[in-house]
Amino acid sequence: MSFRPAHEIHKRRFGRNLGLGLVLGAFVALVFALTVVKVQRGEPMQGYDHVVQPEAIKQ
Repeated sequence: MSFRPAHEIHKRRFGRNLGLGLVLGAFVALVFALTVVKVQRGEPMQGYDHVVQPEAIKQ
């Protein structure tokens, strides 16, 4: 039993999937890089817990 040759639509679909995969990979790398930079700079990170934080109020 042999495989049939790939149809033209499968070739186009593979190209599209590869492009989308590269774009998603670049987005993940960007988010990771921004996270690493923010952690290394030591900026204060606080979660929002529905409580007024006096240090967050600008005067």
